[in-house]
Amino acid sequence: MAGFASMLWLGLTAAVAANQRRLVFNPTVEREVQSPRSSGHRTRPVVLRAADGTRLCGWLMTPKIPGPHPAVVYFGGRSEEVSWVVRDAGKLFPNMAVLAVNYRGYGESHGVPAEIQMVEDGCMLFDWMAARVHVDARRIAVVGRSLGSGVAVQVAKERPAHSVVLITPYDSILAIAKRKFRVMPIEYMLRHRFESIKYAPALKAPTYVLRAASDDVVPHSHTDQLVAKLAQLCGDDIVPESDHMNIPYLEGTQSRIANFLTSQFGKPLSEAAAAGSPGADSIQMPAEVQPIAVSAGIIPAPAIAAAAIDAAPVPLPPPGAAIPAPAIAVATEAAPIAVSGLAVLPLAAVTAELPLSGK
Repeated sequence: MAGFASMLWLGLTAAVAANQRRLVFNPTVEREVQSPRSSGHRTRPVVLRAADGTRLCGWLMTPKIPGPHPAVVYFGGRSEEVSWVVRDAGKLFPNMAVLAVNYRGYGESHGVPAEIQMVEDGCMLFDWMAARVHVDARRIAVVGRSLGSGVAVQVAKERPAHSVVLITPYDSILAIAKRKFRVMPIEYMLRHRFESIKYAPALKAPTYVLRAASDDVVPHSHTDQLVAKLAQLCGDDIVPESDHMNIPYLEGTQSRIANFLTSQFGKPLSEAAAAGSPGADSIQMPAEVQPIAVSAGIIPAPAIAAAAIDAAPVPLPPPGAAIPAPAIAVATEAAPIAVSGLAVLPLAAVTAELPLSGK
């Protein structure tokens, strides 16, 4: 009998180890909204290239009035396809530029989901957004839901996020897995750990937490552990009549997020810096993105020695001189612009390659 139990335990342990990717990720390919448009934004599909060339597909929404605007980068949940964010962006993120891109393997994005690549891709998305001419690079927030809260926390640690919103966040996927598989050595098996609690004390941006009133996926005890470690907690609210699945769609959730971000973005930068958010002088961008930031006026041209456009170095002009057109990385309908592993496809090509069926 003991031998049978041992064999059963070994079999279950092997099964969990072999299928852990399925346990952590549940890629949804079909669009939740077939033809997403934001009533409060100009909406266009975008295709970005990750550092390894993987295609990442999503949407960029920009306010209809001239910028620069504060901005939001959104990270979805375990089973979430993000087209619904486009539909609801007018209520969630009024007067803000918004970037919502599906993870690898989700929606029309290529590749296979994994924690390391999701965080790397998230940092790339932040950098790309910071380089847009219509975006105020000093005012970019990250918003993460459920699994995406772990991505948002790590991106906010690596990049100068102005504000952070975490919807049904957890302390770590490892802790949740250990709770569900008590008799298994999960800590030796799990590769995708999303240990937000390790990074929470390092976050400098004001952070707002939203919990579901009833949550059987992320128990409040796991959120409590994270909240206790957050260095700049600004609020911790429970949304009435919400559960883990419906919370992002509720008016109570969307109004709370909109009010928090509007309030944070409305503060003078000096005040935000005192509260922990980075100021203009503290923004650090990778070398690949700096040339784009120069053209957008985010950082001065003398700080950069050369720009890499389509993998070819392009010397920048001396201080005060005009920047030549090829160095200005703006996606047009004429030709894509590629910046050292990051590419923006022309709008016409994006529309042609991304059928509205979402299959």
